[in-house]
Amino acid sequence: MAKAVSNLVSRAPEMAGLMLQNAKPKFAVFLKYAKVELAPPTPGDIPKALGGIRNTLSSFRTGRYKQLTVKEATLNTLVAAEVGFWFFVGECIGRRHLVGYKV
Repeated sequence: MAKAVSNLVSRAPEMAGLMLQNAKPKFAVFLKYAKVELAPPTPGDIPKALGGIRNTLSSFRTGRYKQLTVKEATLNTLVAAEVGFWFFVGECIGRRHLVGYKV
């Protein structure tokens, strides 16, 4: 057992170097997408968002949502659930407590 532990400890720097070497390309891809996806909205994005909201409301009024494919409906449902979950996570962070407000 002691020999196995000493072998592991002696190989730790080599293993750490390999892990770092493997992580660099994946981290570069992460940064590429993070710069685009996590950027705050620009003033040019606001009219697009308002147009999307108008399209969604008109879709509900005219019944066009009934013509969605199952794949599109599932994707829309998952996006709505994600927004709701992030809202509740933000609430928990704001309260600094999982249940209720501390008075």
